Amino acid sequence: MTQETNQDCALIALDWGTSSLRCYRFDGRGQVVERRAHPWGIMNLPAVGHGDDAHAPYRAALEAACGDWLKAAPAAPLIAAGMVGSKQGWREAAYLNVPLAPSLIGSQLTEVDTGLGRALWIVPGLLEPGALPNVMRGEETQVIGALQTRTERELLIGLPGTHSKWVRVVDGRIEHFDTFMTGEVYAALCGHTILGRTMQKPEVADDAAFLRGAGVAKSAQGKAGVLSNIFSSRTLGLTGELAADAQPDYLSGLLIGHEIAALKNLHPTTPAIVLIGDAGLCRRYRLALDLYGLGPAVEAEGATEAGLWNLAQHAGLLA
Repeated sequence: MTQETNQDCALIALDWGTSSLRCYRFDGRGQVVERRAHPWGIMNLPAVGHGDDAHAPYRAALEAACGDWLKAAPAAPLIAAGMVGSKQGWREAAYLNVPLAPSLIGSQLTEVDTGLGRALWIVPGLLEPGALPNVMRGEETQVIGALQTRTERELLIGLPGTHSKWVRVVDGRIEHFDTFMTGEVYAALCGHTILGRTMQKPEVADDAAFLRGAGVAKSAQGKAGVLSNIFSSRTLGLTGELAADAQPDYLSGLLIGHEIAALKNLHPTTPAIVLIGDAGLCRRYRLALDLYGLGPAVEAEGATEAGLWNLAQHAGLLA
């Protein structure tokens, strides 16, 4: 970093999850001028001899990831979102109850003494209480980022992934959200059940197989439920109707199709849909949404960065 660049650092922000640590350096206009990514999620922190100091691994990861930024810009505030604020993280940032206005989240950050001469401000997760409570941590920041460029009164924001989230926003307030463990179930079925025994990894995505699977929940067979339907990934292969390298995409489509079918039941009047996440996975979800008559969906880019900057503004961390 040059001296000129050093002076143009208004915020250092972290997306600190379970498996990775992503760092962003912002200038005074709220633009990201440098990005870094490291494998030091909270479950994979650097091994250090810390004795009774439980903070030492986090401090070591932070120093290794962006210690030069911290030294070069001593006045820049430091903010983080994600699993770093969980019970297993650096310090728990208590959940806030939904529904709520996004601006409230920025006013409820948890302060941590990093031991590096500055505080770290951690974004709280969200809790929807009820008979079957729901939680999110990290996704709330992406939702806030996506909202910066939307003007619709109602939105349904989808965050496909290991635990897919669908967040309903009305008049700028986060009103409700649902979680589907689609990605984790898919990985478990492929890697740890008999379904994976007959599969072969395809060289390219098989959209036809994916859409065949995605349509199952719409069919008469879909009434049997996802636990029955997933076995067809094996039986279609055994009967020669589905090639081994088509089975992974078929199973992916089947699981995502059941997710979208449930979503349609949960939201009979579906507003505009915004997707946030990996481009390839969002593409699959767009295909499924179109199949179920819920498209077209648009994708929000840079939602994490925009959310972190906006939360820092709401928290009064920025001059």
